[in-house]
Amino acid sequence: MSPASATANGFCRQRCRASSRHIPKRIVMMKLYYSPLACSLADHIALFEAGVPFERESVNLKTKRTASGADFNDITRKGYVPALVLDSGEVLTENIAVLDWLATEYPTLGIPGALGRTRVLEALAFISTEVHRSFKPMWHASSETQKAQARATISKLLDILSERLAGNYLFGATPSVADFYLFVMLLWAERFDVAVPAPLVALRQRMRNRPAVQEAMRHEGLISANDRQAPTAA
Repeated sequence: MSPASATANGFCRQRCRASSRHIPKRIVMMKLYYSPLACSLADHIALFEAGVPFERESVNLKTKRTASGADFNDITRKGYVPALVLDSGEVLTENIAVLDWLATEYPTLGIPGALGRTRVLEALAFISTEVHRSFKPMWHASSETQKAQARATISKLLDILSERLAGNYLFGATPSVADFYLFVMLLWAERFDVAVPAPLVALRQRMRNRPAVQEAMRHEGLISANDRQAPTAA
């Protein structure tokens, strides 16, 4: 083995030891663990938009079993999606972190400029900590009063995002990872009868028309193989 190869192998071992979680077997490409219509749909869309090869496997979040029967807790002890296994075997979790990594690795998924990454993180944090969190009563056993309050809160939060649109999407003429995450929230809003401002209704439809979005939704079973456009959520 050459000195260069030895150095590279040593670096790889060091990185794997430093990772909090890693898959012991060799991974030949990235792999996304997702659950249909969960926030991981944003990462699914991002990977198709980037045009990179990747594997995918769905997860039953109740049983913590993957589609192949594996224990999802062996991938991440957190037990929720997304989880993105890199080709190094390292595992990324938390939607903001995964989407930020994808936008950094594939710049077309982010926005340019000195504050570009910061602005995207700002939007991702708002969507995650405010909008996403506010949907909790919709997904769990809650009273109708709690759900009505949640709808009102979410509508106000969506108004803030609507006012900040810089064009067809949050930051201009092309979507970023923040738009992919927002799109998932807009699908949830449709599902749970949350009032959405007109500009975001248009953004939701615009996103639905994108081939990468349709491909991700087909893989997640949200639309049929023959559908060219996502139907209204039930």
